[in-house]
Amino acid sequence: MDYERLTPAYLQEQIARVEGLRERIVERGDAVALGRLVPEADDLAFGTGRRLDMAVMFLDLCSFSSRPSETVAEQEMLLRALNLFFTEMVKIAEDYGGVVEKNTGDGLMAYFNDSEGDPPEDGCKRAVACALTMFRTNSQLISPIMRASQMQELTFRIGIDYGSVTVAQIGAAKRFGSLVAIGTTANVACKMLSVAGPSEIILGENVVRQLPAEWQQQWCLLKQQDTGWTYRSNGSPYRFFNYIGRWK
Repeated sequence: MDYERLTPAYLQEQIARVEGLRERIVERGDAVALGRLVPEADDLAFGTGRRLDMAVMFLDLCSFSSRPSETVAEQEMLLRALNLFFTEMVKIAEDYGGVVEKNTGDGLMAYFNDSEGDPPEDGCKRAVACALTMFRTNSQLISPIMRASQMQELTFRIGIDYGSVTVAQIGAAKRFGSLVAIGTTANVACKMLSVAGPSEIILGENVVRQLPAEWQQQWCLLKQQDTGWTYRSNGSPYRFFNYIGRWK
């Protein structure tokens, strides 16, 4: 991956990937089946965790609960849109060396460990580059497909913070298991969404400090001074920034 720009080779591969996904979704026909039983989840190991320094990204769809989803036709249309959108968003996160922890239905959470990716790079830079590619992909590839299919386009926002996080698997053996991120960093990244507008990328101050100097100076604008979070060492406010840069 090139974390400074989108390469023509990546764009061509992505266009082919999205078009192939669109065709597979169309070929499936009816995507909503009637049933009475909740699908069973696979058994998952639980009770273990690991502490890592990482960037944590939350992606959240805007106004998701207000989208029409009463009839079977509306639910099927929404399912097709979500399938197209999230399949590609997860693939983008993985392309940038991220690990997607969970999909919440109207959003997702991903980790970007330091010194990972291909080539290896800081988690903050990879997370921001990933967010930029997600927004460009939505506007240039996914939204045109939805407009052509008479679907309501999807808009989203992203929050990213950086720090030490314990990633653990918890649950009940043979019943339910889930990955969780334990730590202030994950909490802050999630809370950022409450101050993010549609199509905004909100960064914690720890993320901004690790970005290239040019990115900090040109694209990081103070979003909120008094966030309710403070540094334990001196009590000064932990600030949020709006990253306004976008891929050309």
